[in-house]
Amino acid sequence: MRNMVSEISDLSLAKEKSEAQFIARNPKSNDFHCKACDSLPGGNTRTVLHGAPFPIFIEAGYGSKLRDVDGHEYTDFLNELTAGIYGHSNPVIKKALMQGFDEIGISLGGTTTCELNYAEALKSRFLSIEKIRFCNSGTEANITAIIAARKFTGKRAVIAMHGGYHGGPLSFAHGISPYNMDSQDFILCEYNNSTQFKELVNSSQDIAAVIVEAMQGAGGAIPADKEFMQTIQLECEKNDIVFILDEVMTSRLSPGGLQQIYCLKPDLTTLGKYLGGGLPFGAFGGRADIMSCFDPRLPGSLSHSGTFNNDTLTLTAGYVGLTELYTPEAVKRLNALGDGLRKDIESYCHNTKMSITGLGSIMNIHFTESGRVNSYNDTAGEVIELKDLLWMDLLKEGFWIARRGMITLSLVLTESELEAFKLTIKAWIHRRMSLIRI
Repeated sequence: MRNMVSEISDLSLAKEKSEAQFIARNPKSNDFHCKACDSLPGGNTRTVLHGAPFPIFIEAGYGSKLRDVDGHEYTDFLNELTAGIYGHSNPVIKKALMQGFDEIGISLGGTTTCELNYAEALKSRFLSIEKIRFCNSGTEANITAIIAARKFTGKRAVIAMHGGYHGGPLSFAHGISPYNMDSQDFILCEYNNSTQFKELVNSSQDIAAVIVEAMQGAGGAIPADKEFMQTIQLECEKNDIVFILDEVMTSRLSPGGLQQIYCLKPDLTTLGKYLGGGLPFGAFGGRADIMSCFDPRLPGSLSHSGTFNNDTLTLTAGYVGLTELYTPEAVKRLNALGDGLRKDIESYCHNTKMSITGLGSIMNIHFTESGRVNSYNDTAGEVIELKDLLWMDLLKEGFWIARRGMITLSLVLTESELEAFKLTIKAWIHRRMSLIRI
């Protein structure tokens, strides 16, 4: 067996070579990045898109394709980190937006039937939702759901999961950040640890809510154990704690979200991403008695305002996308394709540091010394250089994924594009075997 020093040296050389090719292939992106740094801190306004030596600047998207400013075309296997489920410039969405402009208008400053129609459509899909409200992002949805739980229970503390992500001010990748919203009020639990969860619930009488994903999305597409989620639901019910299920990413994984697959009935559900039809969107809803905290007809109700909460274009695009494009049949088809893709890639990974996790149309590639990822803790020792190398090598082959290894599918990807991606991954493993073999 070759020693670790040699392996690290070989990996460093491989990454250095790929990075040099990356720089040579993308001079215009480099120029735009340098120019952006004059106006934006680090040339960036969305942290997840930053990466050394500089980010790729995208010029246009059409169907399943992206084109960058240097003229390279990519098949999109990231799809806006789950938000771009309809592909780029989908004609059905485009038609709905143009009709919205022509027949309804924008910035009306009043209540419209758009919010009524979309609320009814979402309630019919996510059966735990009795009442719902709209906002502008999944982050806003999660923040406001926590506020509702505190108002309803009169308590303050919130249990979150290590590795969880519920928006920038509610990020728990590295524990409880002192810069998180109300960081002193959060209690952290290990994901998929039912014993610890019960202990935490019993340790305080001031727990207002639990916020959890049934699959950690930004945390690496780590699915929850069904028993863990059932434990959370039961303990919340027993202890008058509001169970908030973050389905901002995962609502796409079955017609009724992951709560349908896991047989859950959360007190509150948060939504976002693709449900805006490609435009900024968030929503939260659930039990009518909790949601009545926002009923403006009631004394002492919470104010929940937002100029664009009922934006006509967003609600029109979201409604058309959900009812005409992402029908229950389309949901099942897309997630079956995702399961098939993940299983095929998994079969290529034997005896390597590479593994793939996820459910349905959301997945994530990992590189660990053991070649196994069963929990968020297993990602702590990821070989980031291998993720970087895979990302740069896939760019050269014309495929776009997240640098952190995330892959999400869209409705417009074809069978031939899926097959080409699988074969490229298989060829990459063969080519880089000396670097990834266990």
